[in-house]
Amino acid sequence: MTDQLADAAYLGAIILFILALGGLSNQETARRGNFYGMLGMAIALIAAVAGIKGNYAVLVGTLSLGGVVGFVLARRVQMTQMPELVAILHSLVGLAAVLVGYATYLDPDGQHYQGAEKTIHDIEIYLGILIGAVTFSGSIIAFGKLSGKIGGKPLTLPGRHWLNLMLLIVTVALGVAFVGQSAEGGGLSPLLIMTVIALIFGIHMVMAIGGADMPVVVSMLNSYSGWAAAATGFMLKNDLLIVVGALVGSSGAILSYIMCRAMNRKFLSVIAGGFGSSGGGAAKSGDGEQGEAVSISAEDTAELMGEAKEVMIIPGYGMAVAQAQHTVNEMTKALRAKGVNVRFGIHPVAGRMPGHMNVLLAEAKVPYDIVFEMDEINEDFPDIDVSVVIGANDIVNPSALDEPDSPIAGMPVLECWKGRNTIVLKRSMATGYAGVENPLFFKENTQMLFGDAQESLEGVLKALGS
Repeated sequence: MTDQLADAAYLGAIILFILALGGLSNQETARRGNFYGMLGMAIALIAAVAGIKGNYAVLVGTLSLGGVVGFVLARRVQMTQMPELVAILHSLVGLAAVLVGYATYLDPDGQHYQGAEKTIHDIEIYLGILIGAVTFSGSIIAFGKLSGKIGGKPLTLPGRHWLNLMLLIVTVALGVAFVGQSAEGGGLSPLLIMTVIALIFGIHMVMAIGGADMPVVVSMLNSYSGWAAAATGFMLKNDLLIVVGALVGSSGAILSYIMCRAMNRKFLSVIAGGFGSSGGGAAKSGDGEQGEAVSISAEDTAELMGEAKEVMIIPGYGMAVAQAQHTVNEMTKALRAKGVNVRFGIHPVAGRMPGHMNVLLAEAKVPYDIVFEMDEINEDFPDIDVSVVIGANDIVNPSALDEPDSPIAGMPVLECWKGRNTIVLKRSMATGYAGVENPLFFKENTQMLFGDAQESLEGVLKALGS
């Protein structure tokens, strides 16, 4: 393939990737956006392969291996496991940036640079490995937290901010040493030391971030993986990687900013970590201050919902864990058949990744036109007869508005307690991922439907049909 044809293919792929991002911004066009993204990636891959000379056995072998692994994962991974899948895929991008960085540095054909060009090339290698290593280790820790293999509470080491500052200073110093030694044919030692420090920093950074901030962490790591890909593009002089990496990096950064605004958090405070370190343990009940939680049966829940005119369903991570989205859809159909106006209220950080609840509801084929973002429906709660909270906790916690000392103070929440009745589906009275107690459970118009969300909703659905 000629360079002109390859450039044309890359340009077409870039346009398709931009169209993909535009399509993914809306539920109705998300399927088309995915198609554009897949088509763009296919064109880019074909163009890249066509430009390679030699080593075809290695190329075919690695492509086949990657394709089989990707196909198997796509077939086996449940939609409820998407957050941890996204996190582990980010780690692969970071690892690729590290490996490409070392391969570029050790490549004897790349030693022809001189003067300023050599310095710029060495900085590209150094930054690519640095960003890639942080992304790799941080994404692995995020995967562990999202999958439950690592606890959600933040690891707040004494003097952790000073530790991070010291690591940053050492990294800059090593970068200066690397550029200086590389000009004389060395530099491997500071590069290796920096890689170890970057791996440690990625681990420490994500370990220090509390569970309630994990959706922001996922989007942040998505941004990091994009910048790692862009750095790889500079090292390989590949315009497509540079542009696509910049697209992913900038869109991830914008999404992180949007998520932080939705939580009334500053991005730097998320990176500093610690959110969710207080208030751990089970919620109080019956101590005169909190009040007493009142339980309700599935049959009574069905009766209350069936007699309502307006029902608001608020899904959370508990719905994802129970894989109850399909039952929720069937319950919605049954209620709408009775003339009940059913809507869904989605908090921007519900679940473990941006758009987690929207993805699950779309998989269950819940109509898009009854799914609303928090800002669209929060003012409607005074007119809601029954709000049904399915496995959500922190996103419906009134202490975010009422208690200035709460760890989630100032975070916008779905104000379901302003409706006539609120039913909360939970396994127990335990706190949410942020470790913050929820006064909602003890309000006079709140009743608790205890048990697995799937089993509870099946009971409600059966009662609605009787």
